[in-house]
Amino acid sequence: DRKKGGNSMQGKRLYVGNLDYTATSEDVKEMFSAFGDVVEVKVIERKGFGFVEMGSQAEAEKAKEELDGSDFKGRSLRVNEAIAGEKRKPRRSY
Repeated sequence: DRKKGGNSMQGKRLYVGNLDYTATSEDVKEMFSAFGDVVEVKVIERKGFGFVEMGSQAEAEKAKEELDGSDFKGRSLRVNEAIAGEKRKPRRSY
């Protein structure tokens, strides 16, 4: 039963952007495990982003709140809920 509205997340899968290209799945798993059970991590090599699935929606929300904008390997992370099936235009900043 999903509630609509507010900033509350609908799922437990997160998009992680602005990763350093040297970041590994193990690096990302270690960082997110501070906020709960990490079910799956997929880092897209040499693209600077990946996905993390947490054990629960509450854990995912906590990880998003704490890690979005945080520094990781000298880069400011972007952490958002991963939206299944929704196509997004990539945001570019120069």
